[in-house]
Amino acid sequence: MTVRTNVTPWAAAALALTALLTTSCAAESNSAARPAASSPSATPHGYVEGAREAAEQQSRLLLNDPGSGSTGVLDLITGKVHRTAQVKDADRLGTDGRFGYLRTPGGTHVLDSGTWMVDHGDHVHYYSAATRDVGKLPAGSGAQVRSDVAVTAVTDADGHAVLYDRTELEKGTISSSRTLPGTYAGAVVPYEEHLLAFARKGGSTELVVLDRKGGRVASPDVRCEDPRGDAVTRRGVILGCADGALLVRTEDGAFTAEEIPYGRHVPARQRATAFRHRPGSDTLTAPAGDDAVWVLDVTDRTWKRVDTGDVVAANTAGEGSPLLVLETDGALHGYDIATGKQTARTEPLLTERKRAGTDDSAPVIEVDRSRAYVNDPEGKKVFEIDYNDGLRIARSFDLDIRPVLMAETGR
Repeated sequence: MTVRTNVTPWAAAALALTALLTTSCAAESNSAARPAASSPSATPHGYVEGAREAAEQQSRLLLNDPGSGSTGVLDLITGKVHRTAQVKDADRLGTDGRFGYLRTPGGTHVLDSGTWMVDHGDHVHYYSAATRDVGKLPAGSGAQVRSDVAVTAVTDADGHAVLYDRTELEKGTISSSRTLPGTYAGAVVPYEEHLLAFARKGGSTELVVLDRKGGRVASPDVRCEDPRGDAVTRRGVILGCADGALLVRTEDGAFTAEEIPYGRHVPARQRATAFRHRPGSDTLTAPAGDDAVWVLDVTDRTWKRVDTGDVVAANTAGEGSPLLVLETDGALHGYDIATGKQTARTEPLLTERKRAGTDDSAPVIEVDRSRAYVNDPEGKKVFEIDYNDGLRIARSFDLDIRPVLMAETGR
């Protein structure tokens, strides 16, 4: 199976921006040996209209209370919360690193956190701008949202998928959209100027690679029963299956799909169906039933099952960092992934104990390169954890809203 890249207008726009930034980076590198321009009107390196470039990550936490509708953005640099428009009855909050997608029965509300990064592989640019409400995507309950730099794909509960121009979201508007033909199981995932999806075929599904107009360009000959869960990593896209996962990636413009089986029988309720990881990391986590966590090392193509206490949430920064597990005792626990042994534990962080499962409003663990964040809805707090220092509580933020839903942007 071979697929060569076909660049659509939306993808071309994204590539043009990337090329512009890359050229700017190269120009800066090449000019290192010569004097800097003295013109005060010279455009700053990496300039993006309406944004400020920073030397370090500009992380923010999106917060929402579905009951009251209170929504805010916690700036982790200043510690201040910026209130935004109310969004009631949200049952899920997703993010693509910049935008927050609050799913409600009446549609998906889009919030621009005003912070993001541009990754060139060997270096990264960080940007910050004002927070703003973008509007509502008219997708019903059960919608799943996935994005890349060019498009935002919204797949509803019936499997219908609509693409939105992400560059318009960046301008604060929602207008251009394209409905894909057919219906799909799970989320349609933008990747490498194409779309990855499981097309419904009779009573089964098949993995397909689509162009940005929805035309099929490849159908890998791999098996994936009952697809659930997905994650984009540096090494490709992970798609969860009944017997493990698929790794879909490109090599010299061609798409490949590789099976990563569990290597053992795994009951349905112990499958990995909701992946969490640090953006940029190739180590994924997912609950393995009530009292264990799966760790998927995408680089080594291996699964590791770590026995823990009753799981509320799990995550890891990868690359030798501990496995972080929020358990029903209300405390955050650290585990050595290689040995499975517990290495650290905090005091109880949760005011009200809660079990995980299919409840998207359960507390979460957000992880970046140096800190982890845990939300305590009933205590109206967010805890910042230094996971490299024995799970030390570095800061706690007292809030005037219940942070039931939380997601980190700017990574």
